[in-house]
Amino acid sequence: MAKLSMLLDQIESGTVLLPAFQRGYVWNREQVRNLMSSIYQGHPVGGLLMWETATDVAVTGGIRGNGTHLLLLDGQQRMTTLYAIIRGRPPAFFHGDEKAFNDLYFNVDTEKFQFYAPTKMNGDDRWINVSELFASSPVDFYPAFADHPDAKLYLQRLNQLSQITKHDFHQEEITGADMNVDKVVEIFNTVNSGGTKLSKGDLALAQRCAKRPETRQDMREYLDRWEGAGFSFSLDWLLRNATAVAMGRALFSSLEGMSAADFDSALRKSVDHIDAFLDAASGRLGLDHHQVLMGRYAIPVISRLLSLDPSALQNSAHRDRVLFWYIHAALRGRFSGSTETTLQVDYDAAKTNGVDGLIDTLERSRGGTLDIHADDFEAFTRGSRFYPLLYMLTRVKGARDFGSGLELKAESLGKLTSLEMHHIFPKALLDKGPHSGQVNAIANFCFLTQKSNLEIGKKHPQEYFAEVEERHPGALASQWIPTDPDLWRVERYPDFLQARRELLAQAAREFLGELRDGGAPSGQTQELTPVQLVTDAADDDPRAVQIRELIEELQRNGCAEPLTDAGISDPDTGRELAVAEAFWPDGLQPGQGRPVVLELDSDQADVQRLKELDYDVFTSPDALLGFVNRQHAEAAGGGAANEPDAQPRPQDAAEASVPDASAGDGALLREFGSAMRRVYQRALDEAGYRAPRFLGMLADIGPLETARRLLNAPAVSDCFAELWERGRLDLTVEALVLDERFAPLFTDAEATRARTRLEQFGYTGRAAARG
Repeated sequence: MAKLSMLLDQIESGTVLLPAFQRGYVWNREQVRNLMSSIYQGHPVGGLLMWETATDVAVTGGIRGNGTHLLLLDGQQRMTTLYAIIRGRPPAFFHGDEKAFNDLYFNVDTEKFQFYAPTKMNGDDRWINVSELFASSPVDFYPAFADHPDAKLYLQRLNQLSQITKHDFHQEEITGADMNVDKVVEIFNTVNSGGTKLSKGDLALAQRCAKRPETRQDMREYLDRWEGAGFSFSLDWLLRNATAVAMGRALFSSLEGMSAADFDSALRKSVDHIDAFLDAASGRLGLDHHQVLMGRYAIPVISRLLSLDPSALQNSAHRDRVLFWYIHAALRGRFSGSTETTLQVDYDAAKTNGVDGLIDTLERSRGGTLDIHADDFEAFTRGSRFYPLLYMLTRVKGARDFGSGLELKAESLGKLTSLEMHHIFPKALLDKGPHSGQVNAIANFCFLTQKSNLEIGKKHPQEYFAEVEERHPGALASQWIPTDPDLWRVERYPDFLQARRELLAQAAREFLGELRDGGAPSGQTQELTPVQLVTDAADDDPRAVQIRELIEELQRNGCAEPLTDAGISDPDTGRELAVAEAFWPDGLQPGQGRPVVLELDSDQADVQRLKELDYDVFTSPDALLGFVNRQHAEAAGGGAANEPDAQPRPQDAAEASVPDASAGDGALLREFGSAMRRVYQRALDEAGYRAPRFLGMLADIGPLETARRLLNAPAVSDCFAELWERGRLDLTVEALVLDERFAPLFTDAEATRARTRLEQFGYTGRAAARG
C-alpha cells in the first residue's frame, strides 16, 4: 500500500515516471469529477501497477530519474488527475488538455463537485476551489461561512476533503532482469482491460521510443505544425505514413528491428511527402483546411507513391492523375472497411505500376468504372463525402459570389477571404412544409462570402435569384443553379434539387476528367490560396446537430474522428450493408476494440449482418454516448459516486432472490419499459433535463436492468441529483419503482431503498408513501 501523499512526492521528485508507450491524458471533466467524488466518499478507486527498473527505458518527455525508478503502467489518468488538482499544476510528464481538471469546485453544503460556473457560484461562499483548498488550509475558508448554522459541518467536510492525501492505494510492482518493453506492454494490456488499452500504433511507437526517446516529441511537433496550418492529424496516422515510406507495408509490426536512424529518416521523408500532398490538395483542389480534407487514409498511399517516385507531384499532368485517384478513393470510402488490407493492396499497386496501377485497382473494385452521378449528391448532411466535393468545385470551377459577383478565390476576394455555407432555400421557408426533412440536402448548399450570406438572410430564392442575375449575369449558373425560374418556387423544391444534382454531377465529371487527362484543356492550371471556411450551425436540422454534437463530445472524450455518411460493404459479396451516420473502422480509439457503427436508419441497413461481421452497432446517439461514458466511469476506479455499479450489489438476504417477471409477465415488462421512457421524456419536457446516459442504459441493458442498477448503486445517480435540484423527484426512477403497478418486478428491499432515498431528499409524494 502507498499513501497518495507519498505517490505525489515521488512524481514530483521524478522517482515515478511515465513510460513512453503510454498515450497522453485522455480523461474528460466528468471522469475527473467522478474520481474526486469517489475518493472523497471513501469508495474504491482502483490500484496501481508499477514497473520497477534501473534500465534505460524511454519515458514521456525524456525525463530521467536517478538510479532505480518506477514507471507507472496502470493508473496514469487517476494519478495525473489527483496530482494536478492537489498540486495545482499537471505533472512534468503531462501531455493533454488541462481544461479537463482546471477550476474544480466543491460545495460544502451538497458535497457535490462541479467545474466553475460563474452564474451559479459567484457570491456563494459554499463553493470552494479544490486546488486552492489544498494550497492552503480548511480553516482559511471558515470565516466565509462562519455565521452559517452548519458552519462546523462545512468545516468538517473540508477537512474530510483535505485528508484524501492519506488515501491508501494498493500498489503492485513488476520487476526482473528479463523484463523489457514488449513484455511490460503485454502485461499492461492484460491488466488494463477496464482502462485505455494500447493500440497497435501505441505499441509500435513504444518500440520506436525505446530506441530513440525523442521520437514521440518529434512527431507531436510535426502534428502541431499542421494543426497551425489548419489540418488535424493523429500520431497513429503519422506513424502509418512513416511505415509506408520505411517498409511499404501496412502493418506496424513491419517496423520491428528497424534502427532508430533508419526510422528517423523515413519519418522525415514521410513528413516531406505529406507536405507535398497538402500543397497539391490546397493549391489545385482548394482543400485547404481540416473541415474539407477528405480521405485521410488515402494519404499514406500517396506517401508510399512519393517514396517510390519523389517527382510524382512535380509534373502537373502526373500530379493531376494522383489527385484524380485521391478524390475517387475518398468519395467511395476506399479505406472504410479493412483498412490495413486495402492499404497493402494499394501499396503494392503503386510499386508495380505507379498511379496508373492505383487507378486500375480502384476501377476494378468499383465494377470497372469511376463516374459521378446525380444520385451521389442526394445526401442530407454536411458529413457526406460529397460535401467536400461541392466545396472543391466551388473553389476550382470559378463559382462566383452572389453579392460581389467575384470568383470565390482568395486572391480575388481580398478582405472577404472567408466563406460561409449558405442554404439556397432557407430553413425558415421549408421548415413547416412537406420538404422540411430535405433542408440540409447537399444540393441546397452553396458557398458565399459572409457578407453576402447575411445580406440574403432568409429571402425566398424567387426574390434574391432575380436580383443576383440582374446585378451579376452568369453568377447563378456559376454556382450550378438551374436557370428555369419555375424551379425557384418552394412547391418545386424537389425538382430544383434534382436539376441541381444533375448540374453538379456534370461539373464534377468535367473536372475529374480534366484531372485524369492530366490538366485543364488549355494546359494551364490555377493555383488557389487558402480561404477560411466559416460554417453557421444555426440552420441545421436537429438530427444533424445531434450527430455533430455527439462526435464533438466523443472526441473530447479521447475518441477518434469517425468517417461520416460512410458506406459499409459486405467483404464477401460487396453488397452495401449501411450508410452510417458515423463509422469508426479501427474502433473508437484507433486499434482498440471492434469497429463501431452509428446507424440511425436501422430499417434501411442490414444490422444483423453488421453484427455477424463483429461490428458494434448503435442505433441512437444516446446509446453510443452512454456506452462510452460507462466505459470511462469504470476506468475512473470501478465505482464512481455518480455512476451505478457495474453489477447490482444485494444488501441483505431478502434481495438474493430477484423477482423474475420475464418468465410470464411480458405485458408488465412492456408497460414498465414504456413508463421508463415516459419518465425520460417528461424530465426533458417539464424539467428541461436531458439524460443521455439514462437513455443509453435503456437501449443497452433494458428498462428493468437499468432500474435495478440504479437502485443498487451505493449513491444516487446524477439523474436523481439533477431532478432533485429542479424539484422534480416525482420524475426519478425511484418514484416509478414505487408505483404499485410495478411491485411484482422488484424486491421489498429495493422498494425500501427507493422509498428511503426519496424521503431523505424531502419527497413526500404518493409514491414515497407506498409500503
